[in-house]
Amino acid sequence: MPENHIHANSEQNIISQPVVLVGLMGAGKSTIGRRLANALSVPFIDSDAEIIEAAGCSISDIFEGYGESIFRDLEQRVILRLMTGAPCIVATGGGAFIQPAIREAIAQKATSVWLKADLPVLLERVSRRDNRPLLKTGDKSEILKKLIDERYHIYAQADITIDSNYGPHESVVEDIVSALKQWQKKDA
Repeated sequence: MPENHIHANSEQNIISQPVVLVGLMGAGKSTIGRRLANALSVPFIDSDAEIIEAAGCSISDIFEGYGESIFRDLEQRVILRLMTGAPCIVATGGGAFIQPAIREAIAQKATSVWLKADLPVLLERVSRRDNRPLLKTGDKSEILKKLIDERYHIYAQADITIDSNYGPHESVVEDIVSALKQWQKKDA
């Protein structure tokens, strides 16, 4: 059995609404999200992929051709639509949860999970690919540090915080599953 199937069937039905992963680029939202969705036997949705499909072009093209404000508007419309669906795992872009309307919709219709990682971890992960529009404007470390300073206090408003620093993905998934079970008990 593949390692990303280790939780399949044993953790079904522990969520009754979307679970939204938030955090900075490089925190592992998409990678962990796919594995978490598999563990919970629910669909995985990457909001950036949904935005690309809706726009008919890449996120870099949206940023370059229309600007960040147009991207943020499209991002908000896509995520608000995703909040009306059945239980699923949604990986958001790093700036999504910063928007008050998105944060409010998530608070009302989903469970938010902040995947928190330290600067060296984020920097190592985002340096693997050159597809991050916000990192193309200067020193990646400085930009990420600025984003940490601007955003971590907002991400801290998420329902659940999970450390996504170094370690096996399965361990992070297990931590999220355990936290979701505790969250469900709290809400019951």
